[in-house]
Amino acid sequence: MNSGAVITNEDKKLKAGMLGALSDFVILEPALTLTVPMKQVISGAFDTLSHCMETYFGKPAENNVSDEITEAIMRNVIRNIREVIKNPEDVNVRSELMWDSSLAECGLLKLGKITDFQAHQIEHQLGAYTDCNHGQGLAIIHPKLYRHIYKENISKFACFAVEVWKVDSKDLSEEEIAARGIEELDKFIKEIGLPTTLGEIGITDKNMLKQVADSSNITKGCCKQLTHDEIYEILVECL
Repeated sequence: MNSGAVITNEDKKLKAGMLGALSDFVILEPALTLTVPMKQVISGAFDTLSHCMETYFGKPAENNVSDEITEAIMRNVIRNIREVIKNPEDVNVRSELMWDSSLAECGLLKLGKITDFQAHQIEHQLGAYTDCNHGQGLAIIHPKLYRHIYKENISKFACFAVEVWKVDSKDLSEEEIAARGIEELDKFIKEIGLPTTLGEIGITDKNMLKQVADSSNITKGCCKQLTHDEIYEILVECL
């Protein structure tokens, strides 16, 4: 459904994207995902949510139709991750998740957007230095990263909290609403059994994390332009 791929150069410790030509047509067969271990199903589905968030929190921050479509897809991913855990054999649920993943990265949601993808850039380098599962790494990084940057884009994070997580905004300031949305994301990650610390997946080496931080790309679409030192701070918090 898109023209991108990611490849790792293990010798140079680099994990990066590459682009090719779009397919003329694509066949989506959700029944094939029944052969995939549930751990990877959940990891892959969270990656879909991550792609949506990385697009949603890009620029411009003002409400637009692309972002409103993204909100709907994020709600659908969250609902169907819960459903696939309860009903692993339900192909209809897997169909929803497969369609979500296709829409998340086919380019539709990115129309009119400069995307963020800072969490992906950090996780890619973490994957270049370790055998970290991609979706698990993203689940660990996202809440910590967002707590570092949300004050630079409070209105959008507040919108995320209300429209995606249904946070009750009554008697809360916009900043409190925004922070509550990140809390809901964190709680959801725990609920679906993904790790919330690097220690849970056996990563404890701070020196290696400094190398990961120093080699991570800094993205233009992020609402706050991070430094390599800030990325290192975030990674240490992930421990």
